[in-house]
Parts: sequence; C-alpha cells; structure tokens
Amino acid sequence: MFSAIDWARPWLHSVRAAAAAAGVDTDFESDSGAASIIPFFSAQASARKLCNHQGLPLAFVPQSALPEGVAYEEFIGATGGVPTRENLHDFFNALVWLSFPLIKRQLNALQAAQIAQDGVGKSRGPARDAATLFDENAALLVVRDCEQGRALVQALRGHEWRAAFVELRALFGTDAQVWLFGHALMEKLVAPYKAITAHTRIVMADDGYFALDRAGQQAWLDAQVAQALAQEGLSKTGFTPLPVLGVPGWWPQQDEEFYSDAAVFRPKRKPNEHGVKTVPTP
Repeated sequence: MFSAIDWARPWLHSVRAAAAAAGVDTDFESDSGAASIIPFFSAQASARKLCNHQGLPLAFVPQSALPEGVAYEEFIGATGGVPTRENLHDFFNALVWLSFPLIKRQLNALQAAQIAQDGVGKSRGPARDAATLFDENAALLVVRDCEQGRALVQALRGHEWRAAFVELRALFGTDAQVWLFGHALMEKLVAPYKAITAHTRIVMADDGYFALDRAGQQAWLDAQVAQALAQEGLSKTGFTPLPVLGVPGWWPQQDEEFYSDAAVFRPKRKPNEHGVKTVPTP
C-alpha cells in the first residue's frame, strides 16, 4: 500500500519532513517491519508534545477505540485520540496532524463546537461541512503581497487559467507556493489524474515569509491559518478551486493543449437572466 507513494512528487513537500521523521518516507512496511502505523505516529505526536484544543495529549488510536454513536471529531476533542485505520487515507491524515498541528487542532475545535451545539444529526450543517472540506481537500496557496501576486489571485478567482498558469507562471516557487493540506486530496494524488481539484485557501504574505527556510515557512503558515480560523471561522465561500496538476512544474507537458481542456480548467460560471449560474459552452 505505502510503496505506491512517490515521495519525489512536488505536491508531497508539505508532509515529507513529517514522513521522514517517522521513518516512512519510502516504503513504510519494508523499512520499519511494523504491522501498524499507529505506534510510529503516536511516538512523533508525543515527541512534539502535540495536544488537542482542550490541552489533552494527542495520540493515534485504533479505529476500534471510537465508541459506536460517537462522532469522530467529537471523540478527538474529548479524548485527544485520533481514530486511525491502516490505510492511505488515515496515513496521510496522521502526517497532516504532524505537519500542521495548529490548523488541525483549530479545525477540530470548530467541528467539536458545532457538534456540541447541534448534535451529530444526519446533516453536518454549513460550518462542519466547510471544516470537513478543508480537512479533506484543502490546499493553502501562499502569495507574495505585491502587484503581480494580487494579479495571480485575481486570475485564479476568475478562473483565468491561462493568465494564472502560463502568463504568471514564473511567480510559482518565488512569489507563490502551494502547500497541500487535505489528506483525501493527497490520497487521490497517489494515482494522479488531471481533474483532481483542491479547495484552496489563499494566504497573502510579506517578504519576511519568503525569506524563511522551508520549516520556518511551514510553521508560519500553520500559525497564521490557525489564528485566522479561530478569529473568522470558516465557510465554503472562502475557497478557490485549483486543478492541482495545473500548478506549474507539477505535471509534464503543461502546454497550450493541456490548459485548454475545459473539462478540467473550467470557465467561471456566470449568472443568467434568472440569477442562476451557468457555465459558458466552450
């Protein structure tokens, strides 16, 4: 299962350091000889003194520890235990906890608060739904706060894909960085296909951020986004769609034909005379 992961892929840079620290940056099963990923990740959480939003020590526990009828997010908030299955989905979830612990903690706090207020129910509600989208499928796009950086943001929000990925291509890496956060997104990218799209949160940063080393940038981003979530909350309207294989350098043959695929790089929907958003016919 884990041998299918290609750690050289650029989209895994956000969790690569955590994987290496846990000894899982290549083939986990053959390198460690372990039957379970749980002890390795729990040891890392303990070494980093990670806690949930109530100050309880974070640990990864078997899925069987989650009592019937108790919501997953509620259990993490009440116990500090993260129910974990032996699969890629939960493997990446654990790596994200180790890589962005402040954001994960704040997301869990938002989800636990909503459950305490509304109960579990059949529907998650808008706040929990937005938190789940973030948790499962988010990317964080850090953009330098300058004229060209703002132009890139405007192009992405307007689905002006050629402007963003071709005309402003040189910004990526120097003035714009994509950090994957969603563990379901990472799982899908183990076997990448062109249509994979992230729910992206844009974070503007000054020159000081871009002068930091990679670890410093990640720590800054973790703290910055967690603080924003605590102050502002979260809604689905705050996301910008990002076809991740369109990120410059993330896929071969990113030529004119690649970006002209309107089934992936879709134009922005415009409201018709009845106020209903429609997609123009290519």
